[in-house]
Amino acid sequence: MWQSLSKSLSLLTFLVVIVCGIYPLSLWIIGQTIFPFQANGSLYQDSDGKLVGSKLIAQPFTKDEYFQPRPSAASYDATASASSALAASNYALRDRIARTLGPIVKDQNGQLVAPDVEKWFQRDKFQDKQNIVAEWATLHTSLAQAWVNADPAHGAYVDAWMKRHPRVVTQFVKDNPRTPQPKAADLAVVFFQNFSKENPGRFPTAVMHTDAKGKTETRIEAMGAGSDVQSIFFDLWRQEHPGVVLQEVPGDFVTTSASGLDPHITLQNAEFQLDRVATKWAADLKRHPDEIKNEVEQMLQQNASAPLAGLAGEKFINVLEVNMELRKKYGLPPA
Repeated sequence: MWQSLSKSLSLLTFLVVIVCGIYPLSLWIIGQTIFPFQANGSLYQDSDGKLVGSKLIAQPFTKDEYFQPRPSAASYDATASASSALAASNYALRDRIARTLGPIVKDQNGQLVAPDVEKWFQRDKFQDKQNIVAEWATLHTSLAQAWVNADPAHGAYVDAWMKRHPRVVTQFVKDNPRTPQPKAADLAVVFFQNFSKENPGRFPTAVMHTDAKGKTETRIEAMGAGSDVQSIFFDLWRQEHPGVVLQEVPGDFVTTSASGLDPHITLQNAEFQLDRVATKWAADLKRHPDEIKNEVEQMLQQNASAPLAGLAGEKFINVLEVNMELRKKYGLPPA
């Protein structure tokens, strides 16, 4: 018995040394000597040695000087990889895409439709009904509540509105006895209905103000134009203007990937963003937009690649790599 036990222990020790020691150590040595970049997460650093991101993980870029990645249902959080899982029939999907398209989509003549959305919105009428903001909130309760919860400033603004309109709140409690102490989100629809009556053709929008000392402050103001109006009400505008022919947009410009972390976009998507990127860099550098556009176009072509060495599929670019090339060539964009 002892002989069998000793053999088993010897075999166990041998396997532990091989599987838990020699094998992972060998892989680590091979990775660090032959594939150090890939083995350490494919991480990129800037000229100062500061980590800027991974080649494998998408990240958002807020400045117009940079190309933007695909939308992410995981908010580009590598620990929360996920798709949106929204069905085509889900209005939340339609709303998200519409908000992306509103400020940037163009008609067949190449003109932005955003100014038309603003003019239509300011008429304050949807399907012959007055108070367009109230109609929007009534039709899409979840979106109205999402607006309240999206930013602490929004919730604080509704809380202040509740104090100024105690009769409206009291009536809400009477109509909803199961909510005796309503919070800001509970009153979202009622708030927008009241706001629409008091501010026809306007929407509560965060506006940044800077005082004489350079201190910035964000205030919620009633606005009839701006990105909020262009994005939130684009879908309602589209429903009333089905005959307007719009230019097509690359599919991956408005759709998320299965992981929410795809670092690539199609070359077609990058070309769609090219005018914005080139125009912004040209303004920063005081150069002609066509010159910058040609330079960035060459950059895209050099960085584009297709699967199987170009034998299959369409061309893609890695957003981080191209944006690093832009920074290397043109420097940092203005703050």
